[in-house]
Amino acid sequence: MMGWRGVVEEYRDLLPVEGAREVVTLLEGNTPLIPSRRRGLYLKYEGANPTGSFKDRGMALAMTMALSRGARAVVCASTGNTSASAAAYAARAGLGCLVIVPAGQVAAGKLAQARAYGAQVLESEGGFDDAQALVRELAAREPRLELVNSLNPYRTPGQMTAAFEICDVLGRAPDLVILPVGNAANIVAYWRGFVRYSQHRRITTLPRMIGVQARGAAPLVLGRPVRPETAATAIRIGRPVNADKALAAVRESGGAVIAVEEWEIEEAARQLAREGVFAEPASAASVAGYTRLLEAGYVRAKDLVVCVLTGNGLKDPDYAIRYGSEVRAFDGGPEALLAEVRGWLDGSV
Repeated sequence: MMGWRGVVEEYRDLLPVEGAREVVTLLEGNTPLIPSRRRGLYLKYEGANPTGSFKDRGMALAMTMALSRGARAVVCASTGNTSASAAAYAARAGLGCLVIVPAGQVAAGKLAQARAYGAQVLESEGGFDDAQALVRELAAREPRLELVNSLNPYRTPGQMTAAFEICDVLGRAPDLVILPVGNAANIVAYWRGFVRYSQHRRITTLPRMIGVQARGAAPLVLGRPVRPETAATAIRIGRPVNADKALAAVRESGGAVIAVEEWEIEEAARQLAREGVFAEPASAASVAGYTRLLEAGYVRAKDLVVCVLTGNGLKDPDYAIRYGSEVRAFDGGPEALLAEVRGWLDGSV
């Protein structure tokens, strides 16, 4: 019996794969759509992808086509998740991988992944936007390098597959889809995915798309580039290259882009963890946005809502220490431990 084959093979009829000689896959996709304890809310847990983030979907298609086009190596700038995914899929494809990250601004878990997969990792001064400008120029001047940032024409189609999966599981499109927004390609991908499914008559309605940014990194909300500051490193981007496309997707869907505070993101991450779902800070921004919209009356009781959790909490374990339970020293025997446990069970500890 044939199992899941990865997003390129599973949705080949809906993707631009003409001329592909060999599909590069780590069996990405098919991630859980988890019903939340909150009525009507589902969590699309992209942290279950092979490298722990949604980036694997687009990278599978981008790497497939890079191999087909004769690239010798790939290059990207990254706040962490792109570098991890690019490094893994380049290793799978047998291609070299160069990643440039802003010095001191990438969570340790993500940087460890890129290094483990064998990528050449360079730290640059300045922020992500500076690193992105650098790799764009590099790829333009060296034809053997394939740029696999979100500007790559195959990343967005690959990421559309998450929208397909949501509809396949629910048997319909949600009423609202809420996503964190950094470089802004993912919200474009989801919208195009829902539109594509509608065009193929696999769904009859389209969702409103809600983009969520951190207050300190909210260029789409403010309508101008910013110097980004947020603990949610995956969305710490001040000049998103896909801003116009993202705003168009939001507008066409009748949705909105909102900003949430740092404390709201942390509280959302804590609430998710108490449901057994461990998500990185940027992922929790979508749930923080949901809470804010629910309180404002934007979300109706009858609405079917999907919050996209873009990355696994292990990407940034240091962040989890801020809201997780305390680790306490214990030095005693069975009787002392029994007393400790009974106090905990009785609620006095």
